[in-house]
Amino acid sequence: MAAMFTCCLGCCGDGGSGHIPLKEMPTVQLDTHHMGTDVVIVKCGRRICGLGGCLANAPLHQNKSYFEFKIQSTGVWGIGVATQKVNLNQVPMGRDTNSLVLRHDGTVYHNNEEKNRLPANSLPQEGDIVGITYDHVEMNLYLNGKNMHCPASGIRGTVYPVVYVDDSAILDCQFSDFYHTAPQGFEKILFEQQIF
Repeated sequence: MAAMFTCCLGCCGDGGSGHIPLKEMPTVQLDTHHMGTDVVIVKCGRRICGLGGCLANAPLHQNKSYFEFKIQSTGVWGIGVATQKVNLNQVPMGRDTNSLVLRHDGTVYHNNEEKNRLPANSLPQEGDIVGITYDHVEMNLYLNGKNMHCPASGIRGTVYPVVYVDDSAILDCQFSDFYHTAPQGFEKILFEQQIF
């Protein structure tokens, strides 16, 4: 019995100190390995400028995800969700089955089809915060914390947050520490190992 107890103690931990080092959880940010060739990512993976698109470094595995974008400078831009098959050099996105995006003009596109549109008096401007919820079926949009009641769906497969810019647009991504409270039941993006 004592031998079994000793074996258990020797097999667990680092063999003496009793301390097991914890792994640092990765931060969700824009992924410089999945971006267009003329995209510039700055501010620790939170700001995009240049020309093209970029995916976040974490897929939306959990049931209900929320993330935000702040429009720092207007121009041509789009935000939403996309698969890793999306062409990050093609602007605007939403032309194929690999992206579902809100465009700067208030339209929501997927597979080259307008899926919905923001109310005319609710187009995002410089300084505005656009929130996005995604529940594996439907993407919904929030403008400065207010639900725009502008659902869109149709994308399939594993998706990631996506953002694209052109014509001097600059956007900041907020994947935690949100400007506005996430809608009830939705939360920040979790890496797969954080879910279990």
